[in-house]
Amino acid sequence: MFPSSTREIPASRAVPRHVAIIMDGNGRWAKRRFLPRVAGHKRGVEAVRAVVKHAVERGVEYLTLFAFSSENWRRPADEVSILMDLFLRALEQEVGKLHGNGIRFRIVGDTTPFDPRIRELIAAGEALTARNTRLTLTIAANYGGRWDIAQAAHAFYRAHPEALAADTVPPPDSIAPYLAMSYAPEPDLFIRTGGEQRVSNFLLWQLAYTELHFTDLLWPDFDEAAFDAAIASYARRERRFGRTSEQLANAPGSRLAVEE
Repeated sequence: MFPSSTREIPASRAVPRHVAIIMDGNGRWAKRRFLPRVAGHKRGVEAVRAVVKHAVERGVEYLTLFAFSSENWRRPADEVSILMDLFLRALEQEVGKLHGNGIRFRIVGDTTPFDPRIRELIAAGEALTARNTRLTLTIAANYGGRWDIAQAAHAFYRAHPEALAADTVPPPDSIAPYLAMSYAPEPDLFIRTGGEQRVSNFLLWQLAYTELHFTDLLWPDFDEAAFDAAIASYARRERRFGRTSEQLANAPGSRLAVEE
């Protein structure tokens, strides 16, 4: 398990180790072109392929994409059905390609409402790619940050009933191993496309010290150049993790200390 950024300071990197993205704007992209919303979602899948490829090329180690939130069930039933069908087809067609490129595939979220065939493909894909190390691609499906924290707390108390009996608040580090993404470091960079500037119940625990980048580009238009712009913005940030700028400048091995 990776340590929390509230306890240990991660190493400074010009390229983020872990990038998390809310892929927003597929429907609006289609609407602006007088196309059905499904056309936007299909184009969005193409954007995913390009971003995954570019993440590997840039040296990103973990890429997490918010595909379907626990709140997205509120959308019209026909659109939800289309999204589930696209998800099924992507699992059938893309996981083998990911494996061929050395990419590990993971799903986080409550998969119990999904069709059994989808759950079978998820399990098979995760097993097939488990040993791959080039990139860990995580798809958040039927995921919510509040759900994640609640299920982690439940799992902790189930494993440690003595803590419940003690009637004390467990330290955050004791909950962290039970989070859905305990296998990955916290995101260094969060990107949201589509012009909205909120995290929308995505990785609420994990984004505590993540750098946020918002763009007006709709997801189907988010290309390699836009990804590079987000990474360049990240590289200009001063990540203090509670320290002062002076402490950061004087820290051994820091970019600021080296430049001076």
